[in-house]
Formats: sequence, structure tokens, C-alpha cells
Amino acid sequence: MMHFGDKIVPAEFPELNLLAWNRNPVRPIAPDEAFALYERNWRLVDADNLTPREQLLIRELTDECGHGVMLV
Repeated sequence: MMHFGDKIVPAEFPELNLLAWNRNPVRPIAPDEAFALYERNWRLVDADNLTPREQLLIRELTDECGHGVMLV
């Protein structure tokens, strides 16, 4: 299980980094904010480009923030 601490750095995850185009990608964001970015913009995520680490992040954010469901 990945430990988020309090924040996630978008620049550490290729697809999240792209979704955070309008903000400083090295500025940490809250897990619920990262989940919301993925959920709202899933149509822009290149699933083939997800690293294993980012796939794990998405699964764990879905479990924690989406209560097991990502509405995409």
C-alpha cells in the first residue's frame, strides 16, 4: 500500500502531471484533490502511459477518496 502522507506531488506521476497543467506540478496537493483531477479528467488520461506506481496511486485514491468507485 502506498503511503500518501498528507500530500501528492503531481510531477511524480506522468498522467497526473499532465492533468495538473494549470498549476505548479511540484506543489503537493491533497489526495482528494488528486482523485478529483483523475475522476473529472479521466478522458484525457492515457491508460497505456500509466506507470505501475501511478496505477497503484489511482487504485488507492479510488479506495480512499472514492470509497472504491471512480466515476468515469
